[in-house]
Amino acid sequence: MDARTREYLKGRFGDYYRRAVVTPPPDADAREWGYIPWTAGAGTTMVRHESLLNLGHIGDFLAREAPRHAYFSAARYTDPSANTMSDKDWRSADLVFDLDADHIPAIDPEGTSYKGMLTACKQSLLRLLDILEDDFAFEELEIVFSGGRGYHVHVRDEGVRELDSEARREIVDYIRAIDLDVDGLVRTRASGPTTQRVLRTEGGWGKRTHDRLLAFVDELQSMTEEEALERLQELDGIGEGRATTILGAFERNPQAIETGNVEAGGPGLRMLVEALAHEVVEDQTAPIDEPVTTDLRRLIRLPGSLHGGTGFEVQRIERDAVDEFDPLVDAVPDRFTGREIRVDAAEQGTVDLLGERTNIEPGVNTVRECVGVFLMARGDAEKAKE
Repeated sequence: MDARTREYLKGRFGDYYRRAVVTPPPDADAREWGYIPWTAGAGTTMVRHESLLNLGHIGDFLAREAPRHAYFSAARYTDPSANTMSDKDWRSADLVFDLDADHIPAIDPEGTSYKGMLTACKQSLLRLLDILEDDFAFEELEIVFSGGRGYHVHVRDEGVRELDSEARREIVDYIRAIDLDVDGLVRTRASGPTTQRVLRTEGGWGKRTHDRLLAFVDELQSMTEEEALERLQELDGIGEGRATTILGAFERNPQAIETGNVEAGGPGLRMLVEALAHEVVEDQTAPIDEPVTTDLRRLIRLPGSLHGGTGFEVQRIERDAVDEFDPLVDAVPDRFTGREIRVDAAEQGTVDLLGERTNIEPGVNTVRECVGVFLMARGDAEKAKE
């Protein structure tokens, strides 16, 4: 990034902050603060071990310094501005989850458009929220678009604040279904003089697997018998004999399937349940970044600040607005939409912002300012002379 581009972006970030209302997190005085200024060169310089006592009013600080990136700690400390972690005296920390398109197994960062990455990441966010709300019953959630390629979720329920790293890692393992024990999804219950093995349908991965089983049964019942048998035999280990037994159990004893009885169809049904459990894990886990969640002293982006790699707002999202949220529209600062600027692009490409596609040619282009800021912040263009 050359000097003209750097100074332009710093100036426009400052213009944004002079009008923005940035709300700090709860217990802001107890948190460490950090930021990355617009320094020259390829590297970045993190300024940290700051407190609000040092920085002053957060809005005034942001307007004055116009940082490239701004952060606060998930942790609360007795002395957040101490220069060593031990001297800070850790008290508690939010439980923070980070979703980034880079961590989604199906995404190829080199071959997937930025828009495509954001779409896939929001689907992961919805899965994560389902688990946090349904399985853990967390209530104090703050959902944030990171301004880059993903989302953050801050859990501030009182019961999680003092969890150590190992306890947080167990939560990560549960969400990602790491080493999920399929046998553990089944419990044994008494049924008269005998016992039955049934799926744990009351919640968690057991309920998700049971829901998938019921949907699979509905799928089979919509088919002819020949089609249903063929569908069952697509699963590993299920041949024609077991497929016939399973289909017969579904027809003779639908109540058993409704209650999660995995013995109603013999070994074949148990194999079916195992196969469906693996499908559920593949479809419904959320690829959260473990180090972010387990790090008790993590710095995380400040909502309301700007992301120095895109020019987008790091934006809080209300829970009931997640489905409709479009970062390529909703996170574009209004401050950068009112005029056109000239940028010198390194190569040909396209930018999708505000519902419009802008074609970029190598060399000087006249574009909406939000498009230009995006290109410059990403290092794909420099500021051209006006």
